[in-house]
Amino acid sequence: MKKISVLNQVTDFDLRLLRVFKVVVESGGFSAAESTLGITKSAISQHMSDLEKRLGLRLCQRGRAGFTLTDEGAEVLQAANALLLSVEDFRSEINQLNKQLKGVLNIGMVNNLVTQPQMLISKALSRLQGKSDGVKINISMSTPSEIAKGLFDGRLHVGVIPWTTSLSGLEYTLLYEERSNLYCRHDHPLASNSDDINKSKILEANAVVPNYPMTEQAVAMHKLLNCTATASDREGIAFLIMTGAYIGFLPTHYASNWLSKGEMIELDFGSQYFNTRLALVTRQGRRANAVLESFLSFIDIE
Repeated sequence: MKKISVLNQVTDFDLRLLRVFKVVVESGGFSAAESTLGITKSAISQHMSDLEKRLGLRLCQRGRAGFTLTDEGAEVLQAANALLLSVEDFRSEINQLNKQLKGVLNIGMVNNLVTQPQMLISKALSRLQGKSDGVKINISMSTPSEIAKGLFDGRLHVGVIPWTTSLSGLEYTLLYEERSNLYCRHDHPLASNSDDINKSKILEANAVVPNYPMTEQAVAMHKLLNCTATASDREGIAFLIMTGAYIGFLPTHYASNWLSKGEMIELDFGSQYFNTRLALVTRQGRRANAVLESFLSFIDIE
């Protein structure tokens, strides 16, 4: 019979091992984690072995097949994320009592927002960093559903996502609206005489549709097209447009770089386009966090 291990207390050494484990998982393996942790692969391996012995669990498989988490490892990772976040929240609260702005801000964002001309997030982060050098900012790019999940489980403090629906338990603040037009590559058949192309030719062309949630207006626009490919994000849509074989909708601020170089052409789709609202999202009933509240106060929304 397997001996049952009991974790009587969590020590500073345990927290250190859990932080190593978290970085290894996020990096995708021991070798990839070396530069982030600043220690050798053999030292990382020893730390992982120590953690597995401490917990009495096999956390991962490593070898020629690559690095993968076991089922137990996935559960330990989730518990470790919650524990480490609690430690960080405790530190933030104590620093708040001491009137020191010090701590971590974890932000989840959909991609391709950096070209948005209002730059509300960039400006707020700049002001936050200028207020204190004790703030560490972590930005992760992900899908709207993963960002919402991260807010609910506490891995993220704040998210920036398209506001297509409102989930119970989250608070939404409108940042801005972005307009999306229809584009093709400069050498696509529709581009040669784009001013003279009739609507039927556009409707017949191969098009790409996002497989993430969209507004009703965006869904209606895509239903008109001959959508034969899908993409998980706007960068994927741009990739397919740049093959020269597809047309697709992109935010105007994101497409402007290709447009200015003459690499993309905006198609006249009967003046049809759609707008998408982008929202700043936080969890309702969140614990007090001076770093997060300072960041939110720096968001200048007109």
